[in-house]
Amino acid sequence: MNKYILIFSILISSKLVAQFNPADNNVSQKYYEVMDNISKFYVDSANGKSLTETAIVALLEKLDPHSTYIPAEELQEAQSTINGNFVGIGIRFQIIKDTLNVIATIPGGPSEKLGILAGDQIVSVADLNVAGIGLKNNEVRAKLMGDLGSKVKVGILRKKEKNLIDFTITRAKIPVYSVDASYMIDAETGYIKLNSFSRTSVEEVQSALIALKSKGMKNLIFDLQGNGGGLLDVAHSLADEFLSGDKLIVYSQGRSQPRMDLKAEKKGLFEEGKLIMLTDEYSASASEILSGAIQDWDRGLIVGRRTFGKGLVQRPMPLSDGSEIRLTIARYFTPSGRFIQKPYDDPERYKKDLAQRFLNGEFVHADSIKMPDSLLFKTLKTKRTVYGGGGIMPDFFVPLDTSQSSEYYKKLIRGGHISTFSYRFVTDRKEELKNIYPTFTLFDKNFECTKDFMDEFFAYVQKEDSTLIFDEKDFNISQRSIELRIKSIIAQDLWGVSELYQVFNDSNEIVQRAVKIISSKEYNSVNLD
Repeated sequence: MNKYILIFSILISSKLVAQFNPADNNVSQKYYEVMDNISKFYVDSANGKSLTETAIVALLEKLDPHSTYIPAEELQEAQSTINGNFVGIGIRFQIIKDTLNVIATIPGGPSEKLGILAGDQIVSVADLNVAGIGLKNNEVRAKLMGDLGSKVKVGILRKKEKNLIDFTITRAKIPVYSVDASYMIDAETGYIKLNSFSRTSVEEVQSALIALKSKGMKNLIFDLQGNGGGLLDVAHSLADEFLSGDKLIVYSQGRSQPRMDLKAEKKGLFEEGKLIMLTDEYSASASEILSGAIQDWDRGLIVGRRTFGKGLVQRPMPLSDGSEIRLTIARYFTPSGRFIQKPYDDPERYKKDLAQRFLNGEFVHADSIKMPDSLLFKTLKTKRTVYGGGGIMPDFFVPLDTSQSSEYYKKLIRGGHISTFSYRFVTDRKEELKNIYPTFTLFDKNFECTKDFMDEFFAYVQKEDSTLIFDEKDFNISQRSIELRIKSIIAQDLWGVSELYQVFNDSNEIVQRAVKIISSKEYNSVNLD
């Protein structure tokens, strides 16, 4: 078969073309004629594979914003979040001063087992220098990821060691956890932060629920902020942990897919007790399925801001060259019948939707959100008003807090200065810090960003970037946010991601609003039962 039409022919064999109108059935012949003429007569040599992939991308973009093409070389990384694992050496890394630094090793991974340590610097991979060459994050992944069981040799510089240390690492499956944090906010209220809906999410959430209940949890704050979604069946299973009986959780329907109902099927781990779901403008897809089901059945409250508005279901369809298309096959609806997909008839407008929401004032004022009466629905038990057609509307709106934002703070974030300073601070003093703060509880209670500490930070920033001049006015505006971010990253480098959230959530306005609602009469005032 002509290599120029290989991938397009695969689409045809998948019967995508065969189901077009009869008048369009010559599309494959037309494509072949165009590519044949290019190969024979075009003034320069043409890359047929590249042209075909460009054509596929353009074709799918004409359908909807979420039908996509993933080249074979990008598929493993694209699947890692959904699968809950990837094949690699098992490190968290950061590029600092053009050098690859090991921030942490993944527990149980091959690097940890070999004795690679946080603070090590990887300067060579497969005997090729990787230091001082402008290495990018995606290039690091390409060099360190590979086939299961394959080996890669790395050369490491370690503090207090004179000579380079060589390790030969056998690549293995590395878990990608979807539960970032799980802890007790107070004596009765638990907190779980979910970053995606992957194949391991149900087991992770169940483990977190069991652990929190053993600590006395009666109320739960379930954080979906920034969660862009994932697997539909995982959203179904997680909703089943909160909904009793055989309640409808979500249904989907498409031109070639008959209606499919997904209902609660088993006794869940948290069917009773106060429940709050946290959402923002980046909560999408499976996050909206879960939060929509909870809201429709009056099982709990949604706190935060209006979600993204993605109500289309994609099915992965592998192609013979190892690439994949993810094709929209159906629309999904919440139990009350809400279709929460925002309009996508104008692609440019769709891409700019969140920016436009911000300009319209929606992130700050709830009354800036305009929803037509045609999108009005009622919850299934108490008949509260909810809306479709553009995301899940929260029961309690929380405005975006920009009061502590400043240009100086933004430059510190964009330059990576806070994270790199915190990493180096921990690397240089890890043993000392662990002696002073043997537990996270002691650290959280007693660690302070003193004047001497902040002077050290400012000196570091000035040394790293002489153009970033300290701005006292901006610092006074952003001081709490800067200090809290530094403290949270130090906590992460000393213990883990869960501890980062425990520190940083002190300044998360949506989390703090939820804590206030759940511990006051506001929760009961909604009359969910």
